[in-house]
Amino acid sequence: MKIATKYHGEKEIQEKEVITFPQAIPGFPEEKEFVLLPLDEESQFIVLQSVENQQLAFVLSNPFTFFKEYEFTLEDHIVELLELESEEDIQVFSILTVQDQFEKTTANLQAPVVINSKKNIAKQVILNEPNYHTKHPLFQKNNPTLVKG
Repeated sequence: MKIATKYHGEKEIQEKEVITFPQAIPGFPEEKEFVLLPLDEESQFIVLQSVENQQLAFVLSNPFTFFKEYEFTLEDHIVELLELESEEDIQVFSILTVQDQFEKTTANLQAPVVINSKKNIAKQVILNEPNYHTKHPLFQKNNPTLVKG
């Protein structure tokens, strides 16, 4: 099927690529189907594009690439919702707030997007971790650990 995208124009996708958010993403209750698209061929950044709404697209990154000590535990009800059977089935992404000066881009570590890559079920999980905030700078000199944002 063809979808209109924010960053890639019209794109052909397969039905099996569609990721479902049974509980939607907070703030977007009507949007439950998305697809992951690489931002470009060489980028480590990914776009979470709504299948229905061309303008709704989030730039994501793997938080473990930028924050080596990032970790959290999924609560049992989330494991059940995502139908997770194995740790290998889990993909974790942070939603980025991209700035005009890209080096000022921030990552939301308080609310990661967790995907069951085997079943294409996802949820934005809100963590109750006091060290994680919605705006952690992606690029920091000397690569220190997490900072308040």
